[in-house]
Amino acid sequence: MLNIINFKQIGIIYSSLKTIENMPIQPLNFNSAEGTIELFHEYTEGLKDVEYFSHLILIYYFHEVKESKLNVKPFMDNDFHGIFATRAPVRPNPIGFSTVRLIKIEENLLFVDNIDILDNTPLLDIKPFFEKFDNRYNTKAGWLDKNDEVFQTKSDSRFK
Repeated sequence: MLNIINFKQIGIIYSSLKTIENMPIQPLNFNSAEGTIELFHEYTEGLKDVEYFSHLILIYYFHEVKESKLNVKPFMDNDFHGIFATRAPVRPNPIGFSTVRLIKIEENLLFVDNIDILDNTPLLDIKPFFEKFDNRYNTKAGWLDKNDEVFQTKSDSRFK
């Protein structure tokens, strides 16, 4: 039986990143990129106590993705990998997530740093980052373990 899944856009993510090319791959790559999240007014009450967290996880829709692929050559490697072994945007469900540093909140606006999200991206959810739950030690990073430049990589045109 097929379930119908409906998501509600709860806001818009704004950033200085206007094109997919040369975007940072993960927030650690581009420490100076700041952004603003405009939460739609009907969701502002849900921000109660968010200001006590230093980092947030943003869940969003890859609105510029036009296709889905099951095998991709990710930005950080020259070999093909299954889509579920990568964070490439051309997923069966084009949903992304990023951890950003919260700078401040003013009413329905959240000002963040360490952003790697395209300007005008639809926001689906915000979750607090909690180090004791979200950090895991002694983990394996699969094919990424062989790449020493993982924190310097920026995107190119391969997923345009």
